Amino acid sequence: MNELLRRFGGPLLSAFLIYGVLFIATTLYASGGSASRDNIVTQMFINAIIVIGMQIYIGNTGVLSFGHVGFGAVAGYTFAVLAISVDRKAVTIRNAPFGLSDIQWDPIPAGIAAVVVTVIVAMIVGIGLARSAATSGAIAATVITLAVLFLAHEVAVNWEDLTGGDRGGLSFSIGGTLDSVVPIHLGLFGSILLARLYGTSRSGRIAQSAREDGLAAVAMGHEPGRHQTIALAVSMILVAVGASLRVFELGSITPRFFFFEFTLLTLTMLIVGGRNSLSGALLGVVIITVGNELSRFLAGSSVEALPFIFRPGLSGLFLGLAMIGFMIFRPKGILQDWELDDALFSRWRRSREGDAPEFVQRPTEGDQPQTIEVEDIVVQFGGFRALDNTTLEINRSEITGIIGPNGAGKTTLLNVLTGVVPPTSGKAFLADVEVTGLSTQKISRAGLTRTFQNLRLFDSLTVRENIATAALRNMSGAESAEFTKQLLGAVGLWDLRDRRASELDYGNARRLELARAAAVQPHFMLLDEPTSGMNEAESLVMADDVRNIATLIGAGVVVIDHDLGFISGLCDKVFCLDQGVVVSSGTAAEVQADPIVRAVYLGTEADSVTAGKFG
Repeated sequence: MNELLRRFGGPLLSAFLIYGVLFIATTLYASGGSASRDNIVTQMFINAIIVIGMQIYIGNTGVLSFGHVGFGAVAGYTFAVLAISVDRKAVTIRNAPFGLSDIQWDPIPAGIAAVVVTVIVAMIVGIGLARSAATSGAIAATVITLAVLFLAHEVAVNWEDLTGGDRGGLSFSIGGTLDSVVPIHLGLFGSILLARLYGTSRSGRIAQSAREDGLAAVAMGHEPGRHQTIALAVSMILVAVGASLRVFELGSITPRFFFFEFTLLTLTMLIVGGRNSLSGALLGVVIITVGNELSRFLAGSSVEALPFIFRPGLSGLFLGLAMIGFMIFRPKGILQDWELDDALFSRWRRSREGDAPEFVQRPTEGDQPQTIEVEDIVVQFGGFRALDNTTLEINRSEITGIIGPNGAGKTTLLNVLTGVVPPTSGKAFLADVEVTGLSTQKISRAGLTRTFQNLRLFDSLTVRENIATAALRNMSGAESAEFTKQLLGAVGLWDLRDRRASELDYGNARRLELARAAAVQPHFMLLDEPTSGMNEAESLVMADDVRNIATLIGAGVVVIDHDLGFISGLCDKVFCLDQGVVVSSGTAAEVQADPIVRAVYLGTEADSVTAGKFG
């Protein structure tokens, strides 16, 4: 019961709060005017359902989609073809394929069918979206969604036997359309609840982490493409419900109902309010609805000044300027990712947590990999050989350092071990499991997790969310929440737990990246220059942090760094790389005393000494 309350209680309370604010505001507005105000509110609520659906996908994944309205057309036509009476279809689409002209379903089963068909079509497209976003960036996925919009429109225009074409379209008989706003209100409340449930779910959190930094999310062992597809499926449910309600409420459908004008309207609503926020999406719906109605009023008024502005088409001009203006001056929208319920309840939640819980050592299960072995790894970039038959062995019981000058191949070695760069030849093993050739996700899940030379945090997520998202790889929501609290206390970030990662100073940001890597409970943590940009005092603190965290989770550590003092004070064993070759290995003192290492770092007789060693 406690777990159920934790999972659903917060989103349910959020849904009641957000819906309540919107319902009260619109009721007060509608009560002071004519029936046209009721119609405006009805259309706004339907648009809100569709925009919330778009927010679930665009806001959580970061992929800008022009295709959601195209999928809305699929839902709208599916609903209309199934729900319109046989008599009406005998006039408009009497030659409909699959015997559809002889079918008439009640609105509820027709709406359910519209949802099912739309989700199926979206999943087929979603495979391409996930692949394109993972390999080519979000731009390719956005182009695919734009193609979906135009494809859906062309099918609607040209498949006249099914859609009625561009002129007549499909329409219900008089009295056969929506006669109550209750389904719309239920749809809106359900949409808000579903959006909050998904946003706080495991899939939602992982999708958000990939939105912030795809490579960092992959390095935690997550699969962004999978969760982008889940987000698409969830969003399609709401888009299909909203499209069906729109068609039923208007009483007809033509191709222009779900084409570029409606796409511009809904996208502008989402962008103006803040696409990463449910509250922002709804605020955008309200603002753009008011602005759109005002521009229509002014376009139809007798204003004689500035006739090139106050003319038919002013609403389109308003929408275009609103989208361009916000994309330039406030691309994250008015509320960015601020949520009404979080703002109201965050202090209360913090007060209930009290002090950080003590870290509880988790029991080790089964045989754990104890070594990393690198055998004759070669990495060739054109004519440059970054790694040259590099061979070394790393033990889990030791903290291992890898040093060397710029261009020595240190980061390239980590990239090979974590699947970011494929080797030209050679092999790497985690115990007896070969990791060369595996994807970054699979390598991370095998037990190798890394940090990056340049900070790669999930900037818009809080400190708590950064760690919890990583912990979700191996734990349930409740387990990850508790483990996150313990880890926050252990690394000294408890008081900063609800700060955004982007708000942290450099030292705490590095500490957060280290804690996030530890949250997946790897067998080895591979740390790429964790003291980059730090002074001597900060480096000493980082050395203590690395040692303490490694002890807490029982992980081996591999550290690459330029700072010999940091490496000497932290590492049990050290390898020195130069020009992709291991030129020295041993304890920190032995390596530091090696004349070859001194030559590499200080340039003393570098050419002759290194040449002799390599020979």
